[in-house]
Parts: sequence; structure tokens; C-alpha cells
Amino acid sequence: MHKMGKLKCFEIVLSDNKTVFHPGGKIMGKVIVELKGDMKMRSLRIFMRGVAKVHWTESRSTGSRLGSYTEHYNAEVEYFFKRQVLFGGEVSEGRDTLTEGRHEFNFQFDLPLGYDQGIATSFEGKHGSIRYWLKAEMDKPWSFNTKTKKAFTVISPIDINRPEYQVCVESSVEKTLCCWLFTSGPISITARTDRKGYCPGESIAISAEFDNLSKRTVIPYAALYQTQSFLASGKARVRKTKFTVLTGLPVGPGTRGNWDSQLLKIPPVSPSIVNCCVMKVDYFVKVALHIPGAYNLTIHLPIIIGTVPYRRGPVNYMNSHYYRETQAQYMSSFLTVPNPPPYRESITPPPPFEDPPTYVESVGGAVSLWDDDDDDNGPESNMGDLTYTPMYTYVYNYRPPPRYSDGEQDDTNHIVFSHIDFYQNHATS
Repeated sequence: MHKMGKLKCFEIVLSDNKTVFHPGGKIMGKVIVELKGDMKMRSLRIFMRGVAKVHWTESRSTGSRLGSYTEHYNAEVEYFFKRQVLFGGEVSEGRDTLTEGRHEFNFQFDLPLGYDQGIATSFEGKHGSIRYWLKAEMDKPWSFNTKTKKAFTVISPIDINRPEYQVCVESSVEKTLCCWLFTSGPISITARTDRKGYCPGESIAISAEFDNLSKRTVIPYAALYQTQSFLASGKARVRKTKFTVLTGLPVGPGTRGNWDSQLLKIPPVSPSIVNCCVMKVDYFVKVALHIPGAYNLTIHLPIIIGTVPYRRGPVNYMNSHYYRETQAQYMSSFLTVPNPPPYRESITPPPPFEDPPTYVESVGGAVSLWDDDDDDNGPESNMGDLTYTPMYTYVYNYRPPPRYSDGEQDDTNHIVFSHIDFYQNHATS
């Protein structure tokens, strides 16, 4: 184990241990330095960066005996790069001495609100990431610089209570099986979700009719899929991931199967990402029939995964403290910005409850923060935790909508707020 010499502790601590921020938010905290003995340094600086980055490779044949070569695809967008000097650095080549003991240096950065495309939600994907982090660096004479990093999650709000996310998504499909001697009747699916927008922790209520006029028994099933699209040099690399799966009862020949609000649970996945130019994250529900000896019959119902949970009952945005604040910032920005933004989602207020929602570690797990600029001088000059797990909104004790059959009663019974725990929840993986 390499000893750090005089440096006992060098870390970034965020105020109130907050790990999740919205565009336009303040990032506050302190850099803690603990020394056994005095230390000379040119400066102690802190940086805040936000970068969306994609990379993948493809193998290409040269069409000759030389075999194949690897082609690299890269794209990067830097959202911001801000810096502050916390100690020293006033005189060029200055030699300031930090004395023995514990020192705390406060810092504060403002996250941009984003008037054009906005900053996108944190995301760690197969071929790219949207990542935000702080890095403190000690510039020491005659020695490698020492660094410490801390990543944080940014969530660009998508409020699923908006009317466009409350409509159901519906589709239907039909096919006829052709056999060698006879043609059987058609097989069809009609399916719909109870709305278009959901939060992780909520359930998608799927209603469907499966008509089977064929001579075979078919099996209905549904699944939640995520599509990650990475874009570079005019090409796209797409990756699909299947999350929750639901299988229904078999539907025999000449009969009809029926789903009345079958629930498909959403795990802690990233919200939909629609405002980043190098990657997209989309979701759809696949509803399908497994047909023995033939291709499955499937339909896709596109949905949005948002960040502000569903609230039953009327919602008044205009009284929300956050809404008034962001609207004021938004309007004042028009005095300086000539064109209004094409993408307005970032102005959606987070929850009108004055308490924050619960955040849970992403289903994808932890990633390493090790980066190219950390490679130059080995692990001894990098302190702090070099791993990070994005945190996403998660709803506990979600009350699904009533089934159609009991929706006839007096509606006042159903104006229930889905319960949200107001504390930071670190899911145990």
C-alpha cells in the first residue's frame, strides 16, 4: 500500500450529502485537506465538468489478405467546465504553504439551466455516458499533482403529470397463419397502457385483447424494453435491454384472452433522454403472442420514463415555490437570449410537494470514474472514491389505477396520492 506521505485526507464533501441535482441548481460543499506536517503548493483548485461522450469500435475487412482493421467512433459534448482557486495561485509560480492540520475550503458552483438543448440527465450506458463530476487538484512543485474526484447525478425534469403524458398509448396488429393445406382464421392483439408517462417504481397497467381464431394455442406476454442509441460520425449504435417480463395464460384455438390492467413494474432505470445530441434513451412496452411454429406477433407501445411521480387529484403548478422560481429565471433569460428554447422540458418544475422524492441507485450499478487524465501518474496521486452510481427517482408503495371493472364507483374514492418516502434511499444491490 502506497503511503500518501504528509497528506492524510483529501476529499470533496457535498453539503447535506446531497447527490442529486436539477439544472439551475447550486452545488455546494467543501474540500477537506488533512496534513501531517506543512506542505508547499502552487495552488489548490476545484473544477466542475459535465460531458456527454460516446465511443465504440467496429471491425472492417480490408478485402485483402491483410485481414481486418478496427474503426473507432467517437463523439463528445462538453456541457460546462468551471473552475475555482481555493488556495494559493495568486502569484505565478507562487509557493504557498498549507500548514499542518485539518483545512476546509468551501466552494459553490451553479449548474446551467440550459436554454438551448439543456443539460441532459446523468446516464451510464454501454457505449457512452452523460457524466457530471467535481475534481479538486493540488498543484505541488517538483511533484505529481494530487487529485480527488466526486461524481454527482443531474436529473433533467420530466413531469409525467403533464397532459401529454397522461394519454394512453394504444395499438393493434393482426396476422393470418398460412399452412400448406388450409388457412386458419386470424390472430390479433389490441393493447394499451393506462398512460404514456411513468416514473421508476410505478407500474404500467396493460389492458389487452388477444383473439385467436387459429388452430394453435398461443401464449401472451409483455416486457419493458430500453433502447440506448449512440451517435457519432453520422452512424448510430443501438443497444436494447429487456427489463420486466409478464407472461399471461395461454389462449386456446378459437378463443379470446383478455388482460384487464396487468401490472408491469418499472425498476430504477434512467429517465428517457431526449435532449442530448450524442445519445438517446427510449422505452417501449412490447406486447406479444408466442405462436408455436410461427413468428411471434408483436406490437410496441412507446412510453416515457419521467422524474416527477404521478399524483392523483388536481395539481396546481402555479403555486409551487420551485415553479415560480424557475419561471422568474426563465423569463429574465429572455432579456439576454434572442431565441426561445426549442426544448422546454428543463423548465418543468420538480414536484410541487416541498420535499424531495426518493432516489435509488440505478439498476445498472456502479461505474469507474478513472479517466484518461488520471492515467499519467498512477493511483497514488488519485485520492477519493473513484466509483459512482447514478441515482434516479423511485416511487415506493405505488397505488396502481383501479381496474376498469371497479372504476364505475364514485371517483372520490380514488383520489389518493401515491406515497413517496422523503429520504435518500440507497438501494442495496
